[in-house]
Amino acid sequence: MKKTILLAFALVLLSTAVVTKFVRPAVAEGTIYIRADGSVEGTDKIQRDGNAYTFTDNIYNEIVVERDNIVVDGAGYAVQGAGAWDSKGICLSGRINVTIRDMKIRAFYYGIRHNESSSNNISGNSITNNEKSGIYFHSSSDNTISGNSITNNEYGIRFYRSSNNSVCGNIVTNNEWDGIDLWYSSNHNSISKNNIRSNGYGIYLHFSSDNTISENSIKANNWTGIYFLRSSNNSIYHNNFMDNPQQVNIHSSTNVWDGGAGRGNYWSDYEDKYLMLSK
Repeated sequence: MKKTILLAFALVLLSTAVVTKFVRPAVAEGTIYIRADGSVEGTDKIQRDGNAYTFTDNIYNEIVVERDNIVVDGAGYAVQGAGAWDSKGICLSGRINVTIRDMKIRAFYYGIRHNESSSNNISGNSITNNEKSGIYFHSSSDNTISGNSITNNEYGIRFYRSSNNSVCGNIVTNNEWDGIDLWYSSNHNSISKNNIRSNGYGIYLHFSSDNTISENSIKANNWTGIYFLRSSNNSIYHNNFMDNPQQVNIHSSTNVWDGGAGRGNYWSDYEDKYLMLSK
């Protein structure tokens, strides 16, 4: 009888072990590289066709791009991280003319990080739940960020010492600190036609001048619609400021609040609504 019970117990353990083997969660892959020679290293889930690189499945680690003049197309698939410190969903360093499009990027430290990279395009992506920034630019210029959904990160989009970038037509919501953040980033950065809501600060400028902020919906952010710290000569017009506890907070900054021809801004707490001119 004792041998029968022991045998039955052993069979139960074996059965459990077999089941566990087949239901274990996906294991992170090693870092994936798109090399300068055009080859893909570290995965078989990216298919190359000339200068187009297209996902064929979800990917579970960082992608480092070392080649210029390419398109990386997620085809609706995800780049999934584990929240590791300093991890990057997509990393571009010294890159030119790279398009990152149509992918879900989540659970990294930085969703997409640019370092000294220019003329790149980030479009049509969902960038969520990253520990630090959804998109981070360091010393990068002439990049375009359009049509993305950037939510539930610590910072939505952050620029540091970067110029001539365009942020247009994005949904930037529910980021813990700043929806869009410019630090020491002057000279012709353009922030336009974005839906910026329910962040800590909607837009935050720190020592950043000569930029344009226009035609955005800046709504129901937790602290301030736009915060300026030593940031002057910026043009802010045709925006809708709605239901922010503090619409604007200005420190040591002088800016232009009319784009000419009476193109001011709309303030939900201002009696004269003529300041909003929708053209």
